Amino acid sequence: MALKSHLRPFLWLTVFTLLLATTASQAADPRKVIGPSEADQNLSDYFYHQTMQVADSSLKKIKDLETWKKKRVTYRKQLFEMLGLSPLPARTDLKPEITGTIESEGFIVEKITFQSRPGLYVTGNLYRPLKQEGKVPAILYVCGHGGVKKNGIIYGNKVHYQHHGEWFARNGYVCLTIDTLQLGEIAGLHHGTHREGMWEWLSRGYTPAGVEAWNCIRALDYLQSRPEVDGDKLGVTGRSGGGAYSWWIAALDERIKAAVPVAGITSMKNHVIDGVIEGHCDCMFMVNTYQWDYAQVAALVAPRPLLISNTDKDGIFPLDGVVDVYRDTMQIYELYGVPQNLGLQITEGPHKDTQELRVHAFRWFNHFLKGDDSLIEMAAKPFHTPEELKVFQTLPEDQKNAKIQESFVKLADSAPIPADTQEWEQQTERWKQQLLQKSFRAWPEKVNAIKPEVKTITKDGLVLQTISFDSQKHVPLDLFVVLPADSDATKIEKINLVILNQSDWEGDFKHIVSFFPGMQAGNGASAESKKRFQEFRKQILESGVPIAYFAPRGIGLSEWNQNERKQVQIRRRFYLLGQSLEGMQVWDIRRAIQALKSQSDFSDAQLTLNASGDAAVLCLYASLFETGIAALELEGMPASHQSGPALLNVLRYLDLPQTLAMAATRSPVIVSKVKPEDWKYPAEVSNKLDWDQSRLQIKK
Repeated sequence: MALKSHLRPFLWLTVFTLLLATTASQAADPRKVIGPSEADQNLSDYFYHQTMQVADSSLKKIKDLETWKKKRVTYRKQLFEMLGLSPLPARTDLKPEITGTIESEGFIVEKITFQSRPGLYVTGNLYRPLKQEGKVPAILYVCGHGGVKKNGIIYGNKVHYQHHGEWFARNGYVCLTIDTLQLGEIAGLHHGTHREGMWEWLSRGYTPAGVEAWNCIRALDYLQSRPEVDGDKLGVTGRSGGGAYSWWIAALDERIKAAVPVAGITSMKNHVIDGVIEGHCDCMFMVNTYQWDYAQVAALVAPRPLLISNTDKDGIFPLDGVVDVYRDTMQIYELYGVPQNLGLQITEGPHKDTQELRVHAFRWFNHFLKGDDSLIEMAAKPFHTPEELKVFQTLPEDQKNAKIQESFVKLADSAPIPADTQEWEQQTERWKQQLLQKSFRAWPEKVNAIKPEVKTITKDGLVLQTISFDSQKHVPLDLFVVLPADSDATKIEKINLVILNQSDWEGDFKHIVSFFPGMQAGNGASAESKKRFQEFRKQILESGVPIAYFAPRGIGLSEWNQNERKQVQIRRRFYLLGQSLEGMQVWDIRRAIQALKSQSDFSDAQLTLNASGDAAVLCLYASLFETGIAALELEGMPASHQSGPALLNVLRYLDLPQTLAMAATRSPVIVSKVKPEDWKYPAEVSNKLDWDQSRLQIKK
C-alpha cells in the first residue's frame, strides 16, 4: 500500500518510520499479565486464540464498497444496541440552563447544563468568540479522566481541559466542553466491573460508554439549537476517555463532519493479550455482543474526515495496536476512494495531553471545517480558575447521574403467564433464541469431535474414572466418576452429575481428587485427604449410585491466578471478547454432559444434575440446550441475575424465574433452600398449564 499518498504533508512527515517499526512488534507474553501456572498458560492460549478469531473476522471479508454499505447499516444498529441505545431513548426536552457568563480575552464562556434524559444532567462550558459574523463551525470536546476537586468540591473534568475550548473560541469556533459521568460535577460511576464488583452490568447489557454516547448525541442537539452555530459543520475531539467517546459519537451520528479522537482506541490484541485492559475503566468499552474488534467502530466514521491521534509511548494505547486500527480502517476509506480523509498522527510522548497533539487536531478541523490551512500561531492555554467555571452552586435534587446504571438500559417487562401450552412453547422458543443470539453468541459453532480420554483404577471397593476432554480449543477439563466396584456396568440405570462451585472444591473435593487416575500427588495424599476419601468412599458405597463430579473452567484444577485484582481483569477479558465467564462455564457443563453420555456405561442411564448456589444457575441454562437430563436438584439458588451469575444482556429478555420455568418444561426440577415468594412466576406457570406436582418442586 502506498501509505505516503494517504497523508497530508502538513501533518505527518515522519510517521512512517514509526509505522514500519510497529509491524515487527510482538505481543507480550500473556502469562506475564495473568500468571505462571499451567492453568494460566491454558487461559492465555485461550485468550490469544479467541482474540485472533475476533481480529480475523473484523472487516477482513469486506472487498467492495457495495458489501460495506450493506454491512454498515447492520453494524450501526449493532453498535447502538451494544451501547444500550436500542431502542433509542426519547429525545426529551433538554431544559438547558445558563447559570453564568464570563467575558474573557477574545471569547465568552457560558456555564451551562442540560438534561440528556429527565434527571440525567450534563454540565459543561460553552466557549464562543467575543465577536462573530454569521454562523460558525462548532466542536464538541469530550473530556478524559482529568477530574478537578478542591476542598471536597467537584468542579468536573471540563476545568482540566478548558484550554481546548478556549483555543477554539479564540480562533472562530463555538466549542462545547462537557463533563463526563464519572468526573462531572454530579459524580456518577464508570468503574462497575473494574473496581466495584458490579458484574450485573453485564447481565443488564449496561456500559457507561452508552451514557457518554447518549450525552454526546444530546450535546449535538444542543449545539444545533444555538443561533451562533453552523449545524452542518460539527466536529468532535477529546483524549483518553474523551477519545473513546469521540469514537462513539462519530460512529453513531453523521452530524459529525470531522473527528479527532486522541488516545482513545487500540486493538483487541492490545487489550486482551497485552493486558492494557487493566488500565481502563468500563466507559471505554461497549458490551461486545457481536464480537467486534475496534477497527469496526473506526470504520463506521468513513468516509468522513477522521484523524487517529496518539503518542508513541502511550502505555494504555500502545503504538502497534493504534497502527493496526488505522490500517484496517484504511481499507474502508480506500473503498470510498477518499484515503486522504483518514489520517494517523503519532507524536513523541507518554499518555498525556501534549501541545503537539493539540496542534495537529486544530489543523485538521481548520482544514475540513473551515478550508483554512494557514499556520497555527496561537498556543492553547487555560484562562480560568475552577471556581469560575463551575456550573452548579447547589446540585439538583432530582439528579439520576449517581444511579443511572439502574435505569439507563430498558430491562425486560414482567413476563405474562401463558394462556396455554402452545403460547408457552412459543414464548420459550423466543427466549432460547434470544439467549443464543445475545447471551451465548460466543459459544463454539462446532463441537470438538475428539473422543474423551478415560483412565480407570479400582481402589478400596470403588471404581474411579477420570474423563478428560476439551470443552473448546485450549480449555482442557476433567470429569471425575466414582461407582461401587461391584456395579454391573451393563445395568447402570442412574447417575448423578454434581457441578462444583469453588467453595465445593475447596471444602471437600480438592482432598479427594488426588486419588483419581492421573491426578495422584507426587508425595502421596495427606492424612486429611485420606480421611476425607474414606468418608467419601462410605457415602458412595451406601448410596450405590454412580456420581460424576465436574468443575467448569476457572474452578478447581483449572483455577487461575488467585490475586483478586487479576481475577477481576480475567473476567473483564471475557467480557471484551463478547463472552462472560459464567456464560462459557454453561458451555463447559454442556460439554461435560456430552462427554459423560458418550461413555457406553452411562449412555442410557438417567442423568440428574446436582448443584448449589451459582452453579445451580449454570445448570439451569445448560439443561435448556441438552437432551437426556432426567432431573435437576438445585439448592440455594439466587433468585435474580442482579445477584447471581453474569450472562451478557440476559436481563433485557428474562430473569431466573423464567429460566426455571423453561427448565421445568424439559426436566423435573427440585429447588430447595430458597424463598418460595421469589419463585412465584414458575409456580404460576405450573398451575396455569396444569403440570404434575413432581415437575416443579420449590422448597424452603
